[in-house]
Amino acid sequence: MCYSGGVDFRRASLAQLAADVRGGAISAREVVGHALERIEATNPAVNAFVAVDADAALAAAASVDEKVARGVDPGPLAGIPFGVKDLEDAAGFVTSHGSAIFAGDAPAESDSALVTRLKAAGAIAVGKTNTPELGWKADTDNAVFGATANPWKLTHSPGGSSGGSAAALAAGMVPLATGSDGGGSIRIPSSCCGLSGIKPSLGRVPTGGAHPPDWHDLSTRGPMARRLADIVCVLDLVVGPDPTDLRSLPRPEASWPAARLDARLPAKVAWSPTLGYATVDAEVLACCEAAVRQIEALGAEVVEIDSVFDSDPVGDWVTMALAYNTRTLLPYREAPAWKDVDPLLAAMVDQAAEQMSAVDLVLALDTCYRLNARLVEVFHDVRLLVTPTLAGAPPPRAMAPAGLVNGQEELNWARFTYPFNMTRSPAATVPVGLTKEGLPVGMQLVGPQHGDLVVIRSAAALEEAVGFDEVAQLDAGSPTA
Repeated sequence: MCYSGGVDFRRASLAQLAADVRGGAISAREVVGHALERIEATNPAVNAFVAVDADAALAAAASVDEKVARGVDPGPLAGIPFGVKDLEDAAGFVTSHGSAIFAGDAPAESDSALVTRLKAAGAIAVGKTNTPELGWKADTDNAVFGATANPWKLTHSPGGSSGGSAAALAAGMVPLATGSDGGGSIRIPSSCCGLSGIKPSLGRVPTGGAHPPDWHDLSTRGPMARRLADIVCVLDLVVGPDPTDLRSLPRPEASWPAARLDARLPAKVAWSPTLGYATVDAEVLACCEAAVRQIEALGAEVVEIDSVFDSDPVGDWVTMALAYNTRTLLPYREAPAWKDVDPLLAAMVDQAAEQMSAVDLVLALDTCYRLNARLVEVFHDVRLLVTPTLAGAPPPRAMAPAGLVNGQEELNWARFTYPFNMTRSPAATVPVGLTKEGLPVGMQLVGPQHGDLVVIRSAAALEEAVGFDEVAQLDAGSPTA
């Protein structure tokens, strides 16, 4: 690849870029330098990054270049700059969790398991990306760093909770970032920002380390990038067990990149436009129905299922998420910084501390069991379930965290994602169109228990068939915008 015109992370292949660094066609310092320039140019408008260490990133890039000069392989992600979601540790950076409670903590002394594996492959952490407080909602803003904007339309939300990572990718600040998904937090912002995204099965990417994970039975971490090829390339490097993670899964025997290259849909696919309980925006539904026709054109039989679940499990999901956040915040209710905690989150924690019981949490876990049992029935007849990723388009920031569905304000506009955290299912989102306002729409693909490769093959086939290649036209003065 020729780099005489510079690097555009929104167009470049991550794997090819790393290969070119390893081969000497471009230096790691040039790649990281471009990321830093792009962040400087676009972050004031987007607010995706909340901390950047340019000196450390350039020093790491110099180390990569030195290895290349000596003929030493620096790794399959050589010189790739990446952002780290501010819910996980990256050495040298404060892990603020988007909260005034933790914003004054000392910088982390070590990396999370995911960041450790990315660095071992040659990637370079340039900074931390914004997240809502404790990742608790589907919009990205907090009292410490403010709101993140959607590069497709700065007046709209990028979703959450990995909204800083998604916005950084959509704006071309970096080609790679980390995310986590406890209720849709990779899939929601990926859909809002025109990206493909994958939530692997719980345990595929370990969350081990010195401290227990934040959301034990709901959240899985994973890489985020603009397109499936890059995501799968990185996933193949970071999946596998960690002895400190009780839920980590053995490394799959099959190659994940090979599965992506074997792009194909199952013979029979279930399409559920509502899951049985959701109202969907007409524009979102139209984009998804067009994608369903693409699935049929690829030769798959599509069976429409009116109801996958008997009712919306949001109440039980909230019970679990709130139990985890109460565990984290309870010791700080009397701290001076408590006044700066998101008022709704603080009120919910106060109520949970007084009223929630261990039995409530176990009953919510029982619901997870029943939801998965229902999915087992569905997957007896099909190998893939497809739904809209979101009930509405990315909402205006002025009304976030609520959204719009058919012109009406809807607090729960992301109600298609969290059931599949409760079932621990692998799930992906693929961009399938734009609304009349030019905002991205995604379709969700859900696989059977541990069926990550089915999801990867299917998402690759749909991504190729739809051919969504638009990029956000944010222009903050960068020569590559």
